[in-house]
Amino acid sequence: MSVTWSAKDLKTNQPAATGLKRSRNDVGNKATVVLGAQWGDEGKGKVVDLLATEADVVCRCQGGNNAGHTVVVDGKEYDFHLLPSGIINTKSISLIGNGVVIHLPGLFEEGDKNDKKGLKGWEKRLIVSDRAHIVFDFHQVVDGLQETERQAQDGKNIGTTKKGIGPAYSSKASRTGLRVCDLLGDFKDFSTKFKNLVHQYQSMYPSLTVDVEDQLKKLKDYAERLRPMVRDGVYYMYEALHGSPKKILVEGANAALLDIDFGTYPFVTSSNCTVGGACTGLGIPPLNIGDVFGVAKAYTTRVGIGAFPTEQLNAVGELLQTRGHEVGVTTGRKRRCGWLDLVIVRYAHMINGFTAIALTKLDIMDVLDEIKVGVAYKLNGKRIPHFPANMDVLQKVEVEYETFPGWKTDTSAARKWNDLPAKAQNYIRFIENHIGVPIKWVGVGKSRECMIQMF
Repeated sequence: MSVTWSAKDLKTNQPAATGLKRSRNDVGNKATVVLGAQWGDEGKGKVVDLLATEADVVCRCQGGNNAGHTVVVDGKEYDFHLLPSGIINTKSISLIGNGVVIHLPGLFEEGDKNDKKGLKGWEKRLIVSDRAHIVFDFHQVVDGLQETERQAQDGKNIGTTKKGIGPAYSSKASRTGLRVCDLLGDFKDFSTKFKNLVHQYQSMYPSLTVDVEDQLKKLKDYAERLRPMVRDGVYYMYEALHGSPKKILVEGANAALLDIDFGTYPFVTSSNCTVGGACTGLGIPPLNIGDVFGVAKAYTTRVGIGAFPTEQLNAVGELLQTRGHEVGVTTGRKRRCGWLDLVIVRYAHMINGFTAIALTKLDIMDVLDEIKVGVAYKLNGKRIPHFPANMDVLQKVEVEYETFPGWKTDTSAARKWNDLPAKAQNYIRFIENHIGVPIKWVGVGKSRECMIQMF
């Protein structure tokens, strides 16, 4: 079906002589988006790596090097923080979008480290948006100072990665931030703006010391290394969406419950890590968003502090932590562990509209005698239909559980649905039915070969 438009003459408001025809389906290529459906660390890197093998463009749209994605290929383990996980695919382009905040020393250190593991030619496959904001070293120092202040004033901090992400987004929001295009423009102007930004932070944090000239010298060197990679990200994405057929993949960092608007505020990150972030962080119109895949563990983990209704501070939690090697890729902190919380996964689906789910780390549950799944929250004995915004309320909820028998069978060698024990299949089908979203993949190990594709 096609729609005929008539351009109107601005003076007469009458149809102009030339009509425009456009098919409703002619919106260009669609981007597939992969997002975390819990508090992060769900195994998004594995799903992206799986899809990236056939992708032409793989994009990061938000966050910074506070993200940590581990990808295992041919026995080699790569850790990515700023680089899209698709950088492994030598036939695809990786794009760091305008919504990402970039710490340049971190970017090049990450690239060089993975280069030594065999990731050759990554700089030639990477495009960086000229609209992306820069995380400076002093942003990272300020991040630590702010955490110290919170601890002193309130007796608790947020538990940030101290990578300068919050302060960099604060600079962006207060319109004093500096972008990649500023760094690659007139360096004299950039230097003046950089000094003003440093002065602004020193007025707020008198103990902050910055060797401005040394920083500017390093930034000038980084600028020349970065220059060949920088493009107008909006124009690049437009051409990718409306040119020849392409498979475009968006890799979300962090997760729904860490979103600055929808997460467990204030224990959240500083960007939109839900589906809207793909639009604002890359310049993709909503019409060009295709499949949205949510990634969830077969249990729940969380790094840092904040409410965690299904947390297990007992032998079960310890077993999940130990068997799952639940240690943060970026921070090295132990992750808190608990039963799968379907209230938060369903909440993530409300916001993102998942078309399918990837359920990871099922094999970690192999040794359990029984398995519980959180299906609802109660407050004062009554079920509540929504996910509480107020963290004091969330701390008080009582979780309603469904209990399942464990399958007590090693699933790590399973490669298709029928390889899984019946009790594991029942567990998966219950999750699928409760969320109302089909499960497309089930993960039973670290590598891409361990992702069982269901359809």
